[in-house]
Amino acid sequence: MTSLVEELGAALLHDLSAPRRTPRFFVEDADSTALAAYHRLRREEFVEAQGLFEGSDLDEHDADERTVVLVARSADGTVLGGVRLGPATTGPDVGWWQGGRLVTRGSAGAGAALVRAACARAEAMGVLRFDATVQPRYRSFFAKLGWDYVRPVVLSGHPHELMRWPIGRIEALASATKKDLGALLAPFDAVGGTGFVGDDGAPVPGSDLVAACDAILPSMVERDPEWAGWCSVLVNLNDLAAMGAEPVALLDAVGARDASFAARVLHGLRRASQAYGVPLIGGHTQLGVPAALSVTALGRTNHPVPGGGGRPGHDIRLTVDTGGAWRPGYAGRQWDSTSHRTTAELRAMTGTVARTRPAAAKDVSMAGIVGTLGMLAEASGCAAVLDVAAVPKPPHATTGDWLTCFPGFGMLTAGDAGAAGDAGAAGAGPAVTAVCGELTTGTGVQLRWPDGELTTALTGGVTGLGPSKPTGDTR
Repeated sequence: MTSLVEELGAALLHDLSAPRRTPRFFVEDADSTALAAYHRLRREEFVEAQGLFEGSDLDEHDADERTVVLVARSADGTVLGGVRLGPATTGPDVGWWQGGRLVTRGSAGAGAALVRAACARAEAMGVLRFDATVQPRYRSFFAKLGWDYVRPVVLSGHPHELMRWPIGRIEALASATKKDLGALLAPFDAVGGTGFVGDDGAPVPGSDLVAACDAILPSMVERDPEWAGWCSVLVNLNDLAAMGAEPVALLDAVGARDASFAARVLHGLRRASQAYGVPLIGGHTQLGVPAALSVTALGRTNHPVPGGGGRPGHDIRLTVDTGGAWRPGYAGRQWDSTSHRTTAELRAMTGTVARTRPAAAKDVSMAGIVGTLGMLAEASGCAAVLDVAAVPKPPHATTGDWLTCFPGFGMLTAGDAGAAGDAGAAGAGPAVTAVCGELTTGTGVQLRWPDGELTTALTGGVTGLGPSKPTGDTR
């Protein structure tokens, strides 16, 4: 009897010996020759055959150097079709792109392949809104590929349909990092205390102390121990800053495989402690164990600022340090805006909430700017709208990356229009402040684009912890 292993081996050898099929076409970025062929196909189809344009269908998007053209080519190099995609506006790229001028000739499947490739490229470029205007007869084609119908529009005097590719990057990040907190913490009674459920720090009952505690991902400690040590201080002092507390001390707990590895973690921790001017007063170190790191920070304030103190109508402000660069090895995920700053600059930024006394504040966490705004809104019993174009952003970071990364120092606050936030934020050192949205009734977070369009980034609460106070309480 033939054994299962022999059968599997024979099947594998048969597969390897089978002649390879030559693909009918492949999709790639257009070179100059392919671009010219693509333009010819467009003219033949849209100008001559369909009469959608007079003379030429070329426009300002073709002249925009940011526009990407993808083409489908046969094995012999013949261009079978193409599609273009790029920023929808002529100004700065805010993460809103449009696809268009899809044309194919002579190869079944090329159109679908081009559309899928365009969607993948848009998401890779940090796009958070990707639209296409298509002729009504192609609506079902795009729907089968996963696109959502938005509404009818008119293009060059002809009826079209506006379609939108669903990009769930923000929702996926929030879900991965925060969604289980409510269920996990449900057995505990009012974690954080009344009015401070889900806050960045916890007021210590009967005192003016605020405590914050954060752990660093073990994989990050293992991969970059000095940076992990720095960040363990950074994230905790940001938590105290969101509460309006003055930091007074740090305690650490370090696990490491040996003394040399522990020394690297502690070196980063010590550098950050000295840079921020906050002493490390004790802790615990365990050797011979997998990498682990957590820090507790203590601060003082007589009037801690809650994360859930917002109400509908409050302005949303973002105070963020856009200086710096992506941390090597963490491009698109961690922005290092702090390791090159002076103590005076760091303390000016972390003192922003204490100076401005907003109604609510949260520091931007690993859930990113939008996810953190969702947490502030959830704790406040509200929804939120974020004006994408108003968010301060480094010029060389994509919108998708910036709105989902950890920015080093970023603080979201809610308060009345024209409140002390603008004046107080002027003393935030190198950080910049902008009003970039508002709290509204409902749940979740919507993104508002330069054309006034609203798209949903978060459909509901982020953590499941719910409001930190009754929804009707507008103190």
